[in-house]
Amino acid sequence: MNSDRETLLDLEESTFSHIPVLSREVIEGLAVRPGGHYLDATVGGGGHSRLILEAAPDVRVTALDQDEQALLAAKKELFEYNNRVKFILTNFAAQKFQEETFDGIIADLGVSSYHLDTPERGFSFRHEASLDMRMDQRQSLTAADIINNSDEIELADIFFRYGEERLSRRMARRIVEKRPFHTTLELANAIAYCVSPKYRHGRIHPATRVFQALRIVVNDELKSLETFIDQAPKALIPGGRIAIISFHSLEDRIVKHGFRNSPSLRVLTKKPITAAEEEIDDNPRSRSAKLRIAQRE
Repeated sequence: MNSDRETLLDLEESTFSHIPVLSREVIEGLAVRPGGHYLDATVGGGGHSRLILEAAPDVRVTALDQDEQALLAAKKELFEYNNRVKFILTNFAAQKFQEETFDGIIADLGVSSYHLDTPERGFSFRHEASLDMRMDQRQSLTAADIINNSDEIELADIFFRYGEERLSRRMARRIVEKRPFHTTLELANAIAYCVSPKYRHGRIHPATRVFQALRIVVNDELKSLETFIDQAPKALIPGGRIAIISFHSLEDRIVKHGFRNSPSLRVLTKKPITAAEEEIDDNPRSRSAKLRIAQRE
């Protein structure tokens, strides 16, 4: 890694948010104990890992993230605990889980504030940027590849299945007519013209669901989540707990059914735990967060 890239990463990592969602509920749900070993499967800026490390003496954390910049930010955030934290650059679905390794597992799903607020990552249409959306920048597939190379039927299916967009066919048709697209704003503006003018500037931008769908497909998020829920429970010690925070219905549905159908887990949350109004006021991102917890039998 050259010095110019190190400088760039130093600047970028400082923008990672360290505000953990549902922090009290996660720590109580995991029942963090002294000397325990915990897995943070999506360490991000290190917020949840810090809470776990502070919750009890001699706690150890294994911290995963597929985003190199996130991992660098977490190392900086958790520097004082570095002798108790092991950092691994990987997607949680690719992790090789060993039997009865962890006292608890936490996964905070979805896109971070950093990704939305960093234009060059291409997750948001608030800024002009290339259509990227890769969490793991080592992979080749980008949102531009999907938009410019998929046929109309494939695009409509992606928008409907992963974005739950009711105008998916109309939007796919216009995209095929107007492509190629290279930037986030080009795509967002094309999508906006598929809806009535009075809805183009509403509370939710017309492109929101399409961008969600593209991000999910680029990063294979739902399949990765299914694999993770299938494999991770075996890494819990008996009585160990797994807590997963989701941010939209597609994720929450997988977590709900994955926990319920796992032969080794007992569900502790019949309904998902959501944020209190006070937390939502302090951190609007928590409004859509849903926490589910299960325990290994």
